[in-house]
Amino acid sequence: MDEIIISKAIIEGYTRELLDYMEVDVAIVGAGPAGLVAGYYLAKKGIKTAIYERKLSVGGGMWGGGMMFNRIVVQTAAKGILDEFGITAKEYQKDYYVADSIEAASALCYRTVQAGTRIFNLITAEDVMIRQGDRITGLVLNWSAVDLAKLHVDPLTIRSKLVIDATGHDAEVCNLVARKTGQKLATSTGGVVGEKPMWAEIAERETVAHTEEIFPGLIAAGMVVNAVFGLPRMGPIFGGMFLSGKKAADLAEELLT
Repeated sequence: MDEIIISKAIIEGYTRELLDYMEVDVAIVGAGPAGLVAGYYLAKKGIKTAIYERKLSVGGGMWGGGMMFNRIVVQTAAKGILDEFGITAKEYQKDYYVADSIEAASALCYRTVQAGTRIFNLITAEDVMIRQGDRITGLVLNWSAVDLAKLHVDPLTIRSKLVIDATGHDAEVCNLVARKTGQKLATSTGGVVGEKPMWAEIAERETVAHTEEIFPGLIAAGMVVNAVFGLPRMGPIFGGMFLSGKKAADLAEELLT
């Protein structure tokens, strides 16, 4: 075995793919459950999609289930998404299904990549590009290691027709837009309202209802919706996250046509 050949294979393979995805239809920031589901359904529609995840692993908060009991709960409304991904779910009682969080996170990642969405981990979206009269047209990216080490290293950019913020509780892209542009988001305050205390019943319903274009070219999905609109959090029930990701993909398809 030749170590140099191995190194060249990794560098050339990764670089070719990175270059190919410098221009995409949809760029998703965050590879949690909402981002992965959105990426899966977009790829199935033939829409060129990339997901950028700042951490080493993908799957967001699913891996730990509830308080490190690696199980998640999904309601009947989202059971069909679990079935489509081939995730085993057992009925606990009427309208409540329990799934293994490890299986769920692994299946979401695998099926999304197999569908055709490309996931780039260890990359942080540190800014957005805005053109065409205050519309998001791309992302400014850097290695997560640069951000963590607080190094001054200039980033690179990718162009996208739409961006989906699926960064979870932090709503990173929405906060960037509100802070750096001075433009208003489509919320009651014009900014990121802030997540409210847990109330699963309301959160599961309203997360899906408020999955929408929050700024021209920017769709909020998953827990970002809760943070942006000031909704309650929902804890380790994930149906709303899955349904929000699917709705974000459907909305992106509409906006692209």
